[in-house]
Amino acid sequence: MRNIKFFMLVMALGLLTSTLALAQKPKTVKLEQTTGEFTTESLKLKAGTPYVFEVSNKDVDHAVGFVLAPKKDNIAMEDHIQAAYLSKTIEAGEVGKSQEVVLEAGEYVFFCPLNPTPQYTVVVK
Repeated sequence: MRNIKFFMLVMALGLLTSTLALAQKPKTVKLEQTTGEFTTESLKLKAGTPYVFEVSNKDVDHAVGFVLAPKKDNIAMEDHIQAAYLSKTIEAGEVGKSQEVVLEAGEYVFFCPLNPTPQYTVVVK
């Protein structure tokens, strides 16, 4: 009887671990940059979900990047969410990805200082 209870406990823990691993899998947010703008002007995301930002350079004749920061007046470099930076600048035709980013509820902006683009809104609920 103890063996059956132990086996059931091990199976339940295994199922729970698998479920948690799937729940934490990051979602990819795909964005494209053209000259002077992103093709997506706003995002609505879920708080606490891990996200990876994937940015494509669609024929911009120079390298582009990606910045994500909490929305406020006069965003400084120390406001940037560094995990959201791309692993490198992205040349024409290339795609780059950020690290995983988990956002709290609130408003954020994304933009490219290299392209340069306007600031676009991200609402996280």
